Amino acid sequence: MQSFGSRTGLKPKPDWLGADPELEQELKEVERRIVHQASLFDSGAEAYVRYALEGGGKRLRPALVLLAGKVAGGWSEAIRDLAVIVELVHVASLIHDDVLDRADLRRSRATCNAKWGVELSVLLGDALFAHGLQLATKLENAEVARKIAEASRNLCEGEILQTQRRFDLKLSTMDYLHVVGLKTGALFRVAAEVPFIVYGAAEVKREAARSFGQQLGVAYQIYDDCLDLFGTDEESGKTLGTDLRKGKWTLPVLHALQTLPKEDSEKLRTQLVGEEGVGGVAEKVKEAGGLKFALRKAVELLERAKGDLKVLGEGGEAKKLTSMTDRLQGYLKTASDE
Repeated sequence: MQSFGSRTGLKPKPDWLGADPELEQELKEVERRIVHQASLFDSGAEAYVRYALEGGGKRLRPALVLLAGKVAGGWSEAIRDLAVIVELVHVASLIHDDVLDRADLRRSRATCNAKWGVELSVLLGDALFAHGLQLATKLENAEVARKIAEASRNLCEGEILQTQRRFDLKLSTMDYLHVVGLKTGALFRVAAEVPFIVYGAAEVKREAARSFGQQLGVAYQIYDDCLDLFGTDEESGKTLGTDLRKGKWTLPVLHALQTLPKEDSEKLRTQLVGEEGVGGVAEKVKEAGGLKFALRKAVELLERAKGDLKVLGEGGEAKKLTSMTDRLQGYLKTASDE
């Protein structure tokens, strides 16, 4: 893989959830249900679906559904089903992402694209999207299904906009945040909000949960984008460096382009879209303060997210969401100061 310069040692995503035996046990049940979905497909497709669903990961979105569900009214079959549905949509989006990025590695395993090629991977992602939305229609509350469908559409809209703006040096930080709010914020938003819809919570709590999820999702994506530029394949377990190669300008790069002296900014612009390659870009972006700026923006978003959580109550379950956010925020603060 082409080198972008010396890596900074930015670490993969920290353990947000901490030690919570009750949540861990519930996540095991949700994991069992996620993998079980493969058996519901035609026998000729089952092995492909199973491979995609057994990829693991931290299952942050299902965990968010469970944590929000506990605050909203407790764990139930509906909340567990929601956790499964949200993860199916997420996995489908990852399969499509890997096709677009031509990534070979995810979660330390070969991507579906690397194993079976573009055609089968696109169809596999489509099948998982459709299956997730089909499961959503079986829920008793039609509004929940509409919210999940809306978030799925937003996610795809974000990917369309990002693909449309590749290699676009006129992309602004506001444009970037808009795209990220769609492609990542939407699924975090629905994961946090729909449990409150299930339990018929007041609109003020639904709005707070929705805003919390959105802020958390955007902060998460900012960090993930930083990891793509400043992390290592070995530690992250996936192919990094795809953003620059594909002309996807993320927040650290955009900040450097907009704040460097004119001559240096022009040189960086020329390098990003030129044929000489992007070696050393990470070093230039870091020296321009791009990494520090992006991480601090994520910290700021998480601070807003914690403000939303205050509306949801001060009980022990609500505090678990605050503790999760604190852990990520603390890590990002430390990383931004290094």
